[in-house]
Amino acid sequence: MIKLSYSTFGLTNLDFLHSIEVVDQAGYPGIELSFHRDQFNPFDITDEYLEQVKKRLDSLEVTAACVSTASHFFTPQRPHEPSLMSPDLAGRKRRIDLVKRGIRVARKLNVPLVTFGSGFIRDEHVSNPSVNPRELLVDSIHQCLKELHDDEDITLLIEPEPGMYIETLEQGISLVNEVNSPRLQLHLDLNHNYCSEQNYLEALGKAAPHAKFLHVSDSQEGYNLKLIKWADDLKMDLNFAKYLVYFPETAEYLLVDPDHPIYFHDEMPDAKRKNLIESILGSVNITQPPAFVDYNSLYAGQSPFESEIFVYLISVPGLSYDVLERARPIIIYLRSAKDESGKLLMDKMAANTLTGIVHFHEIPGEGTMDFAASFKALTDNGFSGYASVELYHHVASWEKALADSYKHLSQFV
Repeated sequence: MIKLSYSTFGLTNLDFLHSIEVVDQAGYPGIELSFHRDQFNPFDITDEYLEQVKKRLDSLEVTAACVSTASHFFTPQRPHEPSLMSPDLAGRKRRIDLVKRGIRVARKLNVPLVTFGSGFIRDEHVSNPSVNPRELLVDSIHQCLKELHDDEDITLLIEPEPGMYIETLEQGISLVNEVNSPRLQLHLDLNHNYCSEQNYLEALGKAAPHAKFLHVSDSQEGYNLKLIKWADDLKMDLNFAKYLVYFPETAEYLLVDPDHPIYFHDEMPDAKRKNLIESILGSVNITQPPAFVDYNSLYAGQSPFESEIFVYLISVPGLSYDVLERARPIIIYLRSAKDESGKLLMDKMAANTLTGIVHFHEIPGEGTMDFAASFKALTDNGFSGYASVELYHHVASWEKALADSYKHLSQFV
């Protein structure tokens, strides 16, 4: 059986106690309590305030289903950092502490689930190949598990996410098996799974016995763009994605797209670099000569694509934030400029996923996900629990998001 829930992460411009009330009034049986710097901050909330939260929950029909130790908590522009597998022990301890604070909040509010993600392979992992991120992640999870009391019913959940070290459901199941504790299970985000699984429904069925909680939002096909560092042995598959190749020696970028290859430069490349560009394009059978665009001419201010580009860039592993941020004006350009026929160079939202589906949380019913089939794949294979709508892109229009999500999803539960 699946029951609907709504995450307070989509209601962060409301007073926290009021957010509980609006979820209850909208008819949701459950609510996910998400940590937030400005709304439900675990470093600020007191036992007295948690008692107020508990009284508010007890006075309403809605049930607190899960505590989310929100990824954007520490540094909003660098979500998920530091992670449970950060090479720096101080960073890992900060994230471990946040998860433990989630456990303590869950304990006081009688909430059975606490969720978190693995984090990404970052530049510091690449530059320190002796560091084993999986060992760090497993050890950090064991440190979190030590916070649980033997006599309480709280389970920790790992949430696979596009681009993360734990990205697919198979990777999630493997991690759960390695940690080998009944107190660690899976949190499935259907949007993430839709982005990361070639056989989405089959993967949901296999993961269902390990899953205790769902996130729900919609999504659709995008322009799959892989931002990668140039290397002599680089392999590219244009049937899978287009590529934005970064050259460390010049901090310039080459868009490898058969329809419009583009080199973004600070100075016009010399003959040697032009030969390299032609060689790279030729290796994937692109014969069209590249356009050359002066990087310094690109618009780098605020654009209508801010949320989309932010989600895209933070999902790219293995590169420094400076490399990612320097690519931002390029993405704005691709989403804004048109070719000779009047078509946008990038006519869909930017995606960095295993399927080309965009990791961007849309209101259920406004994308291409089949929720009836998704829920059936889960319940047929033993899942029972809450499906919590998570719409952090729709905070400004929360009333519509809250109502429309309930209207669409209530057909299927």
